[in-house]
Amino acid sequence: MTISVINSASGMSRVLTADAKDRADLIRDMWAPMVGMYHFIPGGVDMATVHQQNFGFRLDSAIEQVHEGLETLVAADAWTRVEKALESGVTALAAADPGVAIPDLTVLLVLGDPTSKHFVDEVQGISGFGGISGYIAITVWPTSRVLDRLEAIAVHELHHNVRYSPGGIVWDPQTVTVGEHVVSEGLADVFASELYGDAGYTHFVRDGTCSDDQVLAEVASGLGVTGMADFAAWVLGDSSARLFGADPVGLPTGAGYAAGARLVRAYLDATGATATQSVRTPASDILRMALPRLGLTADTAH
Repeated sequence: MTISVINSASGMSRVLTADAKDRADLIRDMWAPMVGMYHFIPGGVDMATVHQQNFGFRLDSAIEQVHEGLETLVAADAWTRVEKALESGVTALAAADPGVAIPDLTVLLVLGDPTSKHFVDEVQGISGFGGISGYIAITVWPTSRVLDRLEAIAVHELHHNVRYSPGGIVWDPQTVTVGEHVVSEGLADVFASELYGDAGYTHFVRDGTCSDDQVLAEVASGLGVTGMADFAAWVLGDSSARLFGADPVGLPTGAGYAAGARLVRAYLDATGATATQSVRTPASDILRMALPRLGLTADTAH
């Protein structure tokens, strides 16, 4: 398999130094290798819109601030670090599960919007998407915390990508459950922690959430919810739900990640397996074993 990390440093530089009227087309050019992510949408999508939906930097404001962010990413050798982390992650997954299918990967690292309070403050400068086989998009604002976690962020998305590649778990947007999404986030975080220690855990999870039994119980009550429309609230929390037009359910930011990590660790403790080995393990198997160990029952879910 091959890992192709797009040279978005030069791509972003071209956007930032271009006339305002030309920036949208240059953004489309930079995102063009990722078009295959949306093969299932008839007629395709406007990749400039995709950039915005992924919290990408604005084309009409904070240009100088984004310039500085780009300089920070370049100085951190971010693209090389992401590529090497993905290579290490692929090696680990292939060794742990020799039958796993690992696709060729196209990877885009792009700067986010420093004027977005939600992006900068609520999710603390990170938005990743790796759920479509063969493609990983990572949007960051290069704070010291994000830069410290860059490798872990990359392999978190890799775990998703391999899980939802052919031969793995099928993600049907109509029937997929909150339980699958929560378990997948937990597996990805624990996998990243197996490679990078505590840096593996998603950093926008609020202090105390990881050990809050009430949060765990509330997330568990939604594990059986189906369809993706309401997932933001159960996984990302109420703030993201409001942003995306979904109904809040009374959960803090990152609640689903925190609950997912606890569920996955309970399963791994019971079985002696690792998250690296469990990339293709069905969520139902994990929940069946984890819920009782955490004092919850399968019928806790709707």
